Amino acid sequence: MLKDNTGAMKLYLESMGCARNQVDSEIMAGQLAETGWSLTNDPAEADTIVVNTCSFIESAAQQSVDVILELAKYKKRGTCSRLVVTGCLPERYRQDITNSLPEVDVFLGTGAFDQIAAVLSRPQFSHQCLLPDPNASAPQPQNAPRQLSQAHLAYLKIAEGCSKTCTYCIIPRLRGKQKSRPSEDILSKARQLIAAGVKELVLIAQDTTAYGRDLATADNLSSLIGRLAVINGAAKTRTWFRVLYGHPESIEDSFVDAVAACSNVCPYFDIPIQHASPAVLKRMGRNYNRDDLYRLFERIRTRVPDAVLRTTIIVGFPGESDADFDMLLKFAEEVRFDHLGAFVYSDAEDLPSHRLPDHIPAAVARDRYHELMSLQVDISSANNSRYIGRTVRVLVEESLEHHLYAGRTCFQAPEVDGICYINTAKLPFPLKIGEFADMRVTDAMEYDLMGEALCTT
Repeated sequence: MLKDNTGAMKLYLESMGCARNQVDSEIMAGQLAETGWSLTNDPAEADTIVVNTCSFIESAAQQSVDVILELAKYKKRGTCSRLVVTGCLPERYRQDITNSLPEVDVFLGTGAFDQIAAVLSRPQFSHQCLLPDPNASAPQPQNAPRQLSQAHLAYLKIAEGCSKTCTYCIIPRLRGKQKSRPSEDILSKARQLIAAGVKELVLIAQDTTAYGRDLATADNLSSLIGRLAVINGAAKTRTWFRVLYGHPESIEDSFVDAVAACSNVCPYFDIPIQHASPAVLKRMGRNYNRDDLYRLFERIRTRVPDAVLRTTIIVGFPGESDADFDMLLKFAEEVRFDHLGAFVYSDAEDLPSHRLPDHIPAAVARDRYHELMSLQVDISSANNSRYIGRTVRVLVEESLEHHLYAGRTCFQAPEVDGICYINTAKLPFPLKIGEFADMRVTDAMEYDLMGEALCTT
């Protein structure tokens, strides 16, 4: 078994899927580092390989399997003697997965993340699958060790699970009902992360805007935002806060007002609507209609004039007629979301939506996807053009080449939106990764912005 020069065993961890998974992976990495493991970025060097999987939709599950099979090759050609698979894939497919993937030594479900260090401490291991009930597991503890993937950016999970009953979604079964973390735990972790140099904290959950509704206290997202926003005072370089994964049913006016009142909370509203046709929304198990959505987005834009709207859409849902899709296109054209992501409906036998009539042919669903995204390209391009000539504040994230950097504004979320390309040719000094800079926008593309760095004091 390979050890580094300190005698520590080497581990490679591959994290797949959403930001919520990334938090779980970072906590597992922190636990293992505390128990003597040395993490490596090269799977060929690893004694043990861990894959934290996603199985939200069929393509994500297949991608997880592909990665597992690719990394399993290191058991033959590398130093790896143990392959561990964690997260949503084993939770969804249960014991059946042990026969499908004999290359894997241990499977840990979503309720077993806290057992990773104990499992890897055993000198002997066998083909086993640990699947404790996710509903019985508590939210992550306040003092959980964690190794961040990036020094300047951190996701802060404020709740686990979901209590909604959307017919297309497997998450409540994989993660259990919503369990909000106590606000004091969240505030304590936020202070630690900010003290460590994090410049952007992204609050996440499955249904973030429902935070606190399951607690016996009066905690909710608006009060949490207000308390977080004052942690590091009024300094120009103070940390940004961003909220992802809201829900039209749980977003409250008090949250919108909190965003408007706090200058270091990004005026960024990520609210996946999934559709705009009342008939489709009803089949999806979403308890709102198109008029509710119009009113919601009008309220947000009235209360927060510089609000940025992001949403997610599912096309090709069972029963989606041409009229339903036309209604969706009209809604997207009228609301003009700053950012819109779309997915083709992913069917599976373990979903309630599988039993709905009138499934849409794959070719029709793909055509609808491309038509929606073609519309959104034009909308995004027009939205971006309004920034030309303006100065925006950018969090610098990467040095690309001589005099060129990449970063994000407060209206660009990590991974899912466009980026800013920052030219520093006229700047007498280089930019610092993980710090803020001002950029004058000189050009706008469909999703990205380009500009020149400004010399500021």
